[in-house]
Amino acid sequence: MSDLKKEAKSMHKAASGMRGVGHHTAKPLQEFRAQSHDLGALGALGSLMSATEEIREGMTTLAKLTRQLDEEWEAEAKLIGEVSDAFDLLDVLIAAAAQAKRG
Repeated sequence: MSDLKKEAKSMHKAASGMRGVGHHTAKPLQEFRAQSHDLGALGALGSLMSATEEIREGMTTLAKLTRQLDEEWEAEAKLIGEVSDAFDLLDVLIAAAAQAKRG
């Protein structure tokens, strides 16, 4: 197996893994968002400190950042997949050129 073929296979595997991240984080992220609307666990302490709204805003910000990170990983996975495909094609072209030289 050529080096390009090995690199392409490795990159394809990495891209597949990155695409799966969103599937693993979707449920915990949904639960986290739901909890930002129910901050009863803070009890009187949260009310006394007037921190409830700030905590809610912070949790919303974290959820948005997590979603953006998932989107970024998806875009990177797509790019890695495209590079992997290019390596596969280049490997085929190099092999064909070598075969043509041998004649």
